[in-house]
Amino acid sequence: MKSLREVVQEYKQAGKALGHFNISDSNQLRAIALAAQETGLPAIIGLSEGEREYFPMSHARALVTLYQTAGAPLYLNADHTYGLDKARKAIDDGVDSIVVDGAKLPMDENILLVKGVVNYAHSQKRDVLVEGELGYIGSSSKQLDELPEGVTLQNLVTVADAKEFAVSTGIDCFAPAVGNVHGMLKNAAEPRLHPERVKEIAEAIGLPLVLHGASGNTAGDVKACIAAGVAIVHINTELRVAYRDGLYDAIRSNPGEVAPYKFLDPAVKRMKDYVAEKLKLFVGK
Repeated sequence: MKSLREVVQEYKQAGKALGHFNISDSNQLRAIALAAQETGLPAIIGLSEGEREYFPMSHARALVTLYQTAGAPLYLNADHTYGLDKARKAIDDGVDSIVVDGAKLPMDENILLVKGVVNYAHSQKRDVLVEGELGYIGSSSKQLDELPEGVTLQNLVTVADAKEFAVSTGIDCFAPAVGNVHGMLKNAAEPRLHPERVKEIAEAIGLPLVLHGASGNTAGDVKACIAAGVAIVHINTELRVAYRDGLYDAIRSNPGEVAPYKFLDPAVKRMKDYVAEKLKLFVGK
């Protein structure tokens, strides 16, 4: 199986993107593995700090390894990690990549944090990708009533800041604020993404770019960002909604059912179908 670094570079050069999907239990992981097997397309499994407090990264690593043995092209990412100690723990637990989130910090402190993780990750005998994040895109993967304060056109990451950040940290991938937002608005259109800024940044720094908070954005906007230089697309909120709705529908349809596998299976299938659709979208199928 190719390394995540190799696959990301291949996708970047081909104008495609890998799908990154968050989980917090083994059923969600199973759904993504089934989608990857069904489509033959690689997928990245992600767990944020909060998600891995509930479902430890070591458990996810063991399951991902089992699915890889069965032929599922999966990779494991430590999503949104805010400190050096937790970053080291995730790397020691066997992740293929890690997102260091210092986006709320002043830029110099963000650089210092990310650089510390880069030094630790790149000292390992195996290949661990480090992604740095710059600019504010909100912080909650849930359905929102309104756009978080701070997600504005004026706060898009500039090319100059992107170059300084990439050079100063030595990151492998870069996640800029380009109009994206974590979560998904309930009763309003998502803010427009800015593929023109994506293109400017991609050309300036030469690194694979990562789009966080893609739940709710139009397929056209996401595809335009991929064509401009995004090589990984993160989805969480839409995935949670699909899983929840699958559970709701199964329980409503069979209110007397008490066997968990009989109402969990429809939720897994709902999520699997959703992931398969996104994986194909991100590669232009």
